[in-house]
Amino acid sequence: MTARDRHQRPLRSLRISVTDRCNLRCGYCMPEEDYVWLPRSDILDLEEVARLARVFAGLGVRRFRLTGGEPLLRRNLVELVRLLRAIEGVEDLALTTNAILLPRFGEDLRAAGLDRITVSLDSLDPERFARLSGRPRLDETLAGIEAARELGFPVKLNTVVLAGQNEDELPALLDFARAQGAELRLIEYMDVGGATRWSSDAVVSRADVLRRLEASHGAIRELGGRGSAPAERFALSDGTVFGVIASTTQPFCGACDRARLTADGRLFLCLYAREGHDLRAPLRAGEGDAQLSQRVATIWGERLDRGAEERRALATRRRPLALAGELRADPHLEMHTRGG
Repeated sequence: MTARDRHQRPLRSLRISVTDRCNLRCGYCMPEEDYVWLPRSDILDLEEVARLARVFAGLGVRRFRLTGGEPLLRRNLVELVRLLRAIEGVEDLALTTNAILLPRFGEDLRAAGLDRITVSLDSLDPERFARLSGRPRLDETLAGIEAARELGFPVKLNTVVLAGQNEDELPALLDFARAQGAELRLIEYMDVGGATRWSSDAVVSRADVLRRLEASHGAIRELGGRGSAPAERFALSDGTVFGVIASTTQPFCGACDRARLTADGRLFLCLYAREGHDLRAPLRAGEGDAQLSQRVATIWGERLDRGAEERRALATRRRPLALAGELRADPHLEMHTRGG
């Protein structure tokens, strides 16, 4: 059974946030020092997460990504990977992380069946990294990237490009990724929940990113076959491949096949959605798998979300999705809660 929404988009990918906590404070996601955290009693246990994942796999989901917050802060994450790996139909099991804890957990994650890793890296300069992430931990992130490489994980590096803050580092980041055998993905600054300081002036567009890299690295060739992937992929003349995620200026809502499950069991159909759907309550009330499957299929079947396109249409009226007070009143609006 493959669930399809009202635009006939299939449900193929689920991003599972396993914690709303993080050990960094990146300005585009968590610019404040203090947050309202999800109650611990509401957090799904490993078996609950795995059970919901089985329900989603039965509806056609083939790609699962563990996110946060920082997912490596979740206790027993390795066991969760093992549980997810055992689910029939799972073709791809990935992790998005800041890599700080990868030297500690990487080997066990590999043995448990994790397929690949995406690491957030916004600067190679220690002082700038500390300013952008709120913590002086560049060396730990770089050590984590090295650990992932040594363990044989396919690695992607995600960089949020911020005007006047790190766009001058794009050539160096591309060279670093090439040296690591990793694929760099450059992300436009998005006005999602948590980005309370977002402004259009801070966005470095896809076009500007490509112009900068063409000036530093020569001719760039666009690769086809994007499908439902968020990144457009490009290649340099030497074969180096990188991606650009242009969610702000060139949304790809028409091909979006992703849903997001928060650590406390709320289902979001779009990163820009104001409301989610509670799966924890029926799960804990004893609903069977068939009932849960029908519930999720119905929710997805009513989906009309095209959030990034709607945000772009605001043009000069575009402001941050939520203000700090709104986020304190409803932490589910936070990107670190629903998973990026």
